[in-house]
Amino acid sequence: MFLPWILSLQLILFPLFWRGIYTTETNPQLELTDPITTVFKSAVLKGDSLVEKVEILKPIDLELACTWTGNPNKLPNITGYWRKDGSEITNSRLTVQLENEQYNLKRVFRITGDTLGNYSCIFSDTDEAKIDFNVAAPEMDDKKDKPIVAYVGDSVAMACKTKLPPNTWLWYRANGTEQELINATTDPLRYKISVDGNTTKLTVMNLTEEDSGVYVCSAIYNIKASVSRVEVRVITFMEPLKPFIAIVAEVIILVLLILLYERWSSQKSSNSPTENGVHAEQTHKLTREGNNGMDENTTTRQRKT
Repeated sequence: MFLPWILSLQLILFPLFWRGIYTTETNPQLELTDPITTVFKSAVLKGDSLVEKVEILKPIDLELACTWTGNPNKLPNITGYWRKDGSEITNSRLTVQLENEQYNLKRVFRITGDTLGNYSCIFSDTDEAKIDFNVAAPEMDDKKDKPIVAYVGDSVAMACKTKLPPNTWLWYRANGTEQELINATTDPLRYKISVDGNTTKLTVMNLTEEDSGVYVCSAIYNIKASVSRVEVRVITFMEPLKPFIAIVAEVIILVLLILLYERWSSQKSSNSPTENGVHAEQTHKLTREGNNGMDENTTTRQRKT
């Protein structure tokens, strides 16, 4: 009686069961149907140029609005257009009317990780006036220009900070043109990573000279990653003493040269009296012989007289 119903139910459930095993769902965060937020950013230009910074966390439609009030000519209309990274955007030129003693120019841009950059609205009269919008992911607050110096066997801590908390933080070790991901979980005796909102810190323990190099912290946002680099120099305890050792070596060499010179001078001085004595004796002998000759001549003359 129930056999036909059971067979029908099996025929219905079997395709569903088959689909559940061999199909995979896509990540909801990667769906292209997610709505794109429109963000409005405006700027008023009173002179010839102005720079505005716009930080983006995720892909958006960015509406940029420019107002120029600094045109002394007050022409009824001028030309306005847009540039992207210094190049004019195609079909962006239009005539801008003078309204309430000012010129207004608007445009909507789809901002993704590939379209970040510098957007400029240009007002073209006899001269040119522009507003630059620097559209980028949030930057690091504490970029370091000087390397961190640490000693072999010690630990070194590196920190990175952003204005806005990212989705996640990652640390890398730069190896030439490649970057090696640092995993503190797999090597807890060497690395320790801590995260506190918009700040992260990497601690490298039991340092060796091979740990010298560049470390990269990466703040991952939906729009793009923001990175900062920290250089670490690991030295031995003898390294700071090298200049002192070099100075000591120079002093020792100088003292040895002075001692050698003094010894050579003393030997030369000890030989000088003997030579002087020989010269004096020869001079005395010549003088005595000369005196004897004079005496003999005097005696001869007296006899002749």
